[in-house]
Amino acid sequence: MRKAVVALGGNAISPPGEVDSITTQFKRTRKSLDAIIDLLKQDIIPVITHGNGPQVGNAALRTEQLADSLPYLPLGINVADTEGGMGYMIEQSLLNRLREEGIKRKVVTLISQVLVDKADPSIEDPTKYIGTALPEAEAHEKAEQFGWNIKPISDGQWRRVVPSPQPINIINSSVVSQLIELGHIVIAVGGGGVPAFRDIDGNLEGLDAVIDKDKASALLGTQIGAELLYIFTNIERVALNFGQENEQLLANLTLAEAKQYLAQGHFPPGNMGPKIEASIQFLEGGGKQVIITSIESIKKDTSGQNGTIITH
Repeated sequence: MRKAVVALGGNAISPPGEVDSITTQFKRTRKSLDAIIDLLKQDIIPVITHGNGPQVGNAALRTEQLADSLPYLPLGINVADTEGGMGYMIEQSLLNRLREEGIKRKVVTLISQVLVDKADPSIEDPTKYIGTALPEAEAHEKAEQFGWNIKPISDGQWRRVVPSPQPINIINSSVVSQLIELGHIVIAVGGGGVPAFRDIDGNLEGLDAVIDKDKASALLGTQIGAELLYIFTNIERVALNFGQENEQLLANLTLAEAKQYLAQGHFPPGNMGPKIEASIQFLEGGGKQVIITSIESIKKDTSGQNGTIITH
């Protein structure tokens, strides 16, 4: 069977503007499963990854609000918690759907550690916003209390910032490969995985950081030899001049064009940029095709005709 990595966006499961309840998250998760079932019927075995931006923000907020009565949890634990919780949600929903479809496959969720470089530039100059905006005085107070880095975002408003280092190695990727060979569906690198580095003795240590989910997904795809990478987001197609009068939706992109448009600034760092960088990484690592689209669009056609297809 061919292998595909299917990356569900955190905002695809908890869309902005909707009430972010567990019921809503289960509902949105179930909506994404049509594509998974369709891939299985095409003899494509999917490895499912997922974002966790809204969810890990909520987990960190709970930790912060309960710090006076319970131990304060580092960000790596929050990421691991959401990997487990969201993995359970996806796993249960998929097992139910597989039973309905008469497809006999097992599903397993792996808590994934992802190796990063302790000297990654983002660690010295963190820029990834996490959590809610706070008035300046409150933000400085919490920074002092919890050891945060904070930055201003608008007049009088500040937010916590954390590093977002480049993923180097998915530590349990060989286990993912073994499970795929047995025909199982794996859920891995949730939220980009838990960042970890090697100390001077070679031991793994956690890091207060987050890893981009799409870049981790691309790296996992390379390490397990996947041919396809699906990136689900909240838009149907990638666009040039996004949001402007001369916006141009793209049905197809070559690897060379993706690099060119990225260099020209069409894909901003806080938006489509990481997805295009992940696409480039995956194709250069041996992947054959990337499809970027929304869950609603992919439900209509897993070939990607309703999205943006990126190939060599």
